[in-house]
Order: sequence, then C-alpha cells, then structure tokens
Amino acid sequence: MPTLAGAESDALKATTATPAPPAPTAAPARARRGRVLPYLLILPSVLAIVGLLGYPLYEVVRISVLKLDLGELIRRTTVYVGLDNYRAIWHDPFFWSVIVRTVLFTISCVGLTMLTATLVALLLDRLGSKLRLLVSIGLVLAWAMPALTATVVWQWLFDAQFGVVNWLLTALHLGKFSGHSWFDSGLSTFAIIVAIIVWQGVPFVALTLYAGLTAIPRELFEAIRVDGAGAWRTFRALILPVLKPLFMITGFLSIIWDFKVFTQVWLIHQGGPYRETTTLPIYAYQVGIATSHFGKAAAISLVMVVMLVAALVFYVRAMVRTQEDL
Repeated sequence: MPTLAGAESDALKATTATPAPPAPTAAPARARRGRVLPYLLILPSVLAIVGLLGYPLYEVVRISVLKLDLGELIRRTTVYVGLDNYRAIWHDPFFWSVIVRTVLFTISCVGLTMLTATLVALLLDRLGSKLRLLVSIGLVLAWAMPALTATVVWQWLFDAQFGVVNWLLTALHLGKFSGHSWFDSGLSTFAIIVAIIVWQGVPFVALTLYAGLTAIPRELFEAIRVDGAGAWRTFRALILPVLKPLFMITGFLSIIWDFKVFTQVWLIHQGGPYRETTTLPIYAYQVGIATSHFGKAAAISLVMVVMLVAALVFYVRAMVRTQEDL
C-alpha cells in the first residue's frame, strides 16, 4: 500500500509538472491567407497584361533578330541574322538624327502642355461658376475630338490659299501672308504639329490639375496671403508642393503619349518636307510597312520601348522620393 510520504511526493510532482502547450490557433493561417490574398486578387490583371503586352513584345524581339523582308514573307522563310538589324540602325546617321528630333519634339510638346495646362487650371480656379462651366465644356470638346479630325481642321487653318491664319495675319497687316505655305519648311511644319499635340493634350492635364486645386483648403490660401505672399510665392510654396504628384503623373503620361505620336505627324506631311519631321514612330513605319524591312523596323520599335522603359524607371524613382518626402 502506498505510504503517506509517497502520496505527498506524487502530488508534488503533479503540481510542478510542465504545463501542456496550448492548442494551436488559426491566427498564423489567417495571417498567411491575408498576405497571399492581395496577390491572388491582382493575378487575373497580371495575366491579362502579360498576355496583351508580353507576347507582342516577345514577337518584336524575335522579329528584330531576323531578316524578314518582302522576299522572306513571300517564300514564308525566315533568316536568323542576330544583331545585324541593330548594327544597321546603329551605323545609320539618320537614325540618330531621328532620335534627337523625337526627344526634342517630346520635350517641346510636354513642356508646353504642362505650362499651358497649369495656367488654364489656375484660370479655372479663379473664374465664376458659369464661365468655369463654359471653359470646361470647351476643354472637353477639344479633348474628345478625334486626332484625325483635329489634324484636318488645323491643316485647313494653315492652308496656303484658303487658310484662316493667312487671311487673319494679312488683315491685321502683320506681313504678306497671302498664299504663304506653312508646310514648306521643317521648322514651321513641326511648330504646327506641336500646336496640335498641345491643343489636344491641355484639356486632360488642366482638368486634372484643377481637380487637385479644389482639394486644397481655402484656409491655406487665406493664411499664406495674410503672410504677404504674392501669386508666384503662393504657387511655389503652396500649390506646387501639394500638386507635385499630379504634375508627375500627368507629365509622365504626356511623355508616353507625345513620344509615340503618329497620326498627326503622318497626316500633316508624312514626315516631310525632306524628312525633317520624321520621328521614331514615322521612321519605324517607313522602314517596316513602306519598304518591307520588318526586322529592322522591329529593332527600331524595340529601341523605342527601351527609351520609354528608361523614362518609366526615372518616373518610379521620382515617385518613391516624393512619397518619402511626404
């Protein structure tokens, strides 16, 4: 029979024994599901983007290393040439002049668009409700006009015989513009193309910036004016820092749109006169579709993609710095 001391010893061991671990809970599993769920939600969009953009990009890369001219298309054969297409455009002086022209064209369009849109947004903020509505309707109509229609209208405005611009300048005695052709020189032709691009790009940027202006509390404007700030200081110290993300977003979108403009440039003069308004999209079309050198055209197109990706990297880095400063 167990003694009293033994019973006490067993009771002491039972009280001092290591407690059993708690039953596992479902919290870690829920946490893991919570981390995975956002990726599952965006997975369909990622797959759609890969399908819509990834495969065409793969085809461009594949064609750029092939000799794919009209003869190869007729014979349904392909000849692998490696980097020969890239070497051909690399050693083509006209290709480099086209790149410089495209960059200058994009900078001009984006700079004038952002400047004009900022002024229009500030004007909308100052106007009364009725005038603001009329100006907004005009901006939306200009934005909604198809590029083909807008280009034809601008061509008519600057027509040598029946253009309104020549008639108006002559009527104002600003020179002898009767019968003057604005499309005989590359500089004036490019100026008209830039005007078309800016005219169609301003509405979106202006309305976006105006929406940002309406989000700034009126009390901040009153406070900075009480401190004696003028219009320029108000813009630099208050409006610009608040609207900086919007400026960056609209500016980058304008870079993408203006860099790959084709319709307006082609309709005005097909890259002329004397190829002085040829940009990269026009050059790729002329090489690929017009002369059937599709491999070389694919190499030119890939260069455009690389340039836009470089701009995207710069934009993302700038956006990250902006978020860190906030």
